Amino acid sequence: MKPGNNAKSSVLIIYTGGTIGMVQRPESGTLTPVKFDQILNEVPELNKFNYHIQTITFSPALDSSNMTPSVWVKIAQTIKKNYNDFDGFVILHGTDTMAYTASALSFMFENLDKPIILTGSQLPIGTIRTDGKENLITSVEIAAAKENGKSKVPEVCIYFDFNLYRGNRTVKRDSEQFSAFHSVNYPALAVAGVDIRYSNEFIYKPENKGILKVNTKFDDNVVILKMFPGISEKVFSSITNIQGLKGIVLETFGSGNVPTSPWLINCIKKAIKKGIIILNITQCEGGRVIMGQYETSLELLNAGVVSGKDMTTEAAITKLMFLLGQGLNNHEIKFYLNKSLRGEISD
Repeated sequence: MKPGNNAKSSVLIIYTGGTIGMVQRPESGTLTPVKFDQILNEVPELNKFNYHIQTITFSPALDSSNMTPSVWVKIAQTIKKNYNDFDGFVILHGTDTMAYTASALSFMFENLDKPIILTGSQLPIGTIRTDGKENLITSVEIAAAKENGKSKVPEVCIYFDFNLYRGNRTVKRDSEQFSAFHSVNYPALAVAGVDIRYSNEFIYKPENKGILKVNTKFDDNVVILKMFPGISEKVFSSITNIQGLKGIVLETFGSGNVPTSPWLINCIKKAIKKGIIILNITQCEGGRVIMGQYETSLELLNAGVVSGKDMTTEAAITKLMFLLGQGLNNHEIKFYLNKSLRGEISD
């Protein structure tokens, strides 16, 4: 889609915080958030789009390290309130937890038929070498893009460094390079060069969408437990016995393996017997969990651990929190954990 070819396109930009809207304080040298109005002044190129663009600024602006489920709900409710008035939405967000927010939002929006694009930057937008301008400008263009009257990318996505990724497939891989994000297990939905080239075969476009529904309940009684050589029974047991714990995302070795120590399997069996749901995902950047492929994962399968297949950690923990918040029983939660809700799992 070329800038200015659709005067009716409208985009709402929601600034939640993050480096893209920060300035460096001379007295301390630290980065602190500024009002989003100052960012718009830094990007006059947006006026060259023949779009209707409005902005909403969260107050206070948040460093993404302070992101919580309550802020996910605030973002979702802001979009829901303005859903009928805009063709697409751009969320400016800090990079550290952007993949968590994108994953959470993907589960919250049922029957989504408009783009929700998260972006940010590695350098503040006021600096000379910032990556923020391109990220913002292209995100706005993608959010406004239509084909035959319908949004080209009706998904929750992350756009960064010339690539558009499915939000719940994306992880942050680098804290210094402009190419901060990647999606190992799912192809990019679009690549921005001279033109924006969309990979339509990878974009989720169901034939019949129902009425938009926004589910905002999460249960944060969960934990991510990463396996490592030498993990002790004392440590593992103390985590599985946390009072009120309802779910564990277990980051295992390779294709879903753990040590075959009897105490470890017993701890897992006791936790599951108490009603704690354990979701098995791999520590590897790519690939998937294949439970039962090796003896070291067969024990988990027999104990009742759920395979996370090729989900990212960010998608796994937010999906578990989301499902636990929906009032489902454990059997239903395990069923939906294995089922692709928003394209977060490969068939």
